[in-house]
Amino acid sequence: MDRSTLEQTARTLVAPGKGILAADESTGTIRKRFDDIGVESTAETRRSYREMLFTTPGVDAHVSGVILFDETIRQSAGDGTPFPGLLTERGITPGIKVDRGAKPLAGFPGEKVTEGLDGLRERLAEYRELGARFAKWRAVITIGNGIPTTTCIASNAHALARYAALCQEAGLVPIVEPEVLMDGDHTIERCEEVTGGALEAVFLELARHSVFLPGTLLKPNMVLPGKNCPAQVADDEIAEATLRCFGRFVPRELPGIVFLSGGQSAVEATARLNAMNARGEHPWELSFSYGRALQAPPLDAWRGRPENVPAAQSLFAHRASMNGAARSGTYTPEMEASV
Repeated sequence: MDRSTLEQTARTLVAPGKGILAADESTGTIRKRFDDIGVESTAETRRSYREMLFTTPGVDAHVSGVILFDETIRQSAGDGTPFPGLLTERGITPGIKVDRGAKPLAGFPGEKVTEGLDGLRERLAEYRELGARFAKWRAVITIGNGIPTTTCIASNAHALARYAALCQEAGLVPIVEPEVLMDGDHTIERCEEVTGGALEAVFLELARHSVFLPGTLLKPNMVLPGKNCPAQVADDEIAEATLRCFGRFVPRELPGIVFLSGGQSAVEATARLNAMNARGEHPWELSFSYGRALQAPPLDAWRGRPENVPAAQSLFAHRASMNGAARSGTYTPEMEASV
């Protein structure tokens, strides 16, 4: 493991004005997205859609990296250029999702643990050969009646740490994603409590597994009330709670935090990231690793039709630009009219 290369890659991914596109939807997930727009999900339609995103003019000004799915990292553009090579040529770092999904945690109804450690060392070596330079593993934590339990948090933290150590052994920057879900009617205070507990457990396990933090990124949820909570709050309150929580539990040597959008609308995810960056200096870069919050507008415009590609690419470039502005706290709602 070359620590200097890991740190350089991590810092490149959170370069000022830039963030990560999460294009790592599983085949089942993207089928649901395509069903919503009336497009059949085939290997070719999935390939064509990803090529539209990856070749968007100017998007490299605000997208530093792309998380790919196993199928996608093996696909190529229409001219035969493999997607990892296409991205690299544009100055965008290819990454790969390596977990195999959240499965029910035996003995703990309503809770999940992410699987995929078996054979991971060999898969990481193959992905690096295919061009990946970072990876991602997602854990899922649900807030509900009596949950999350300490067992659920500990099980997921342990798996995240084992994954991260294996990534760094293979020369890949690990993105560690402990996601506290928005589902439910919990308050923002409850979310802050659970998020803090999860972060504390994760960083304790990362230390136990000798994970090199300057060569690691964190992909967490923002601290938010549940979707069904009657007490919704302003963006500034979300920013304050999130930064307070992360200030308590995230070590300063971590180069960056790349927030997930997790059920927020495209504009909400941008505005809330902006609210955090507008609050002044932080020990870490506060960036984004958005899936739907970057893709929903272009996907709806595309609808599988070649003649819609320019309009869809324009919308994707716009969302990337808006989040690029949010990285410096300079985003304003009026900027949305520029597309």
